[in-house]
Amino acid sequence: MKLLLSPTFKRAARKLVKKNPNLTENLRDTLRLLEVDLSHPRLRTHKLRGSLDGSMASSVAYDIRIIFEIIIDNVEEKICFRTTATPEEGF
Repeated sequence: MKLLLSPTFKRAARKLVKKNPNLTENLRDTLRLLEVDLSHPRLRTHKLRGSLDGSMASSVAYDIRIIFEIIIDNVEEKICFRTTATPEEGF
């Protein structure tokens, strides 16, 4: 799948890595896994409900998630990353 990084996601990821530099590799690994296998057990991918209905989330670390949507056009499936979230931000 092709990965699309929204400007909001890029800002959130930079902020996350700046606060927690040790998460850099986890974030990279998560993006690589999502590109290859959306249902990999390590990712704990799940659908979201409520105000984020239609979106999905995957785990970067114990309390950090990536929120994304799957976009299907007539040629290929794409993952559009929206933001990162922690429990305090309401994932």
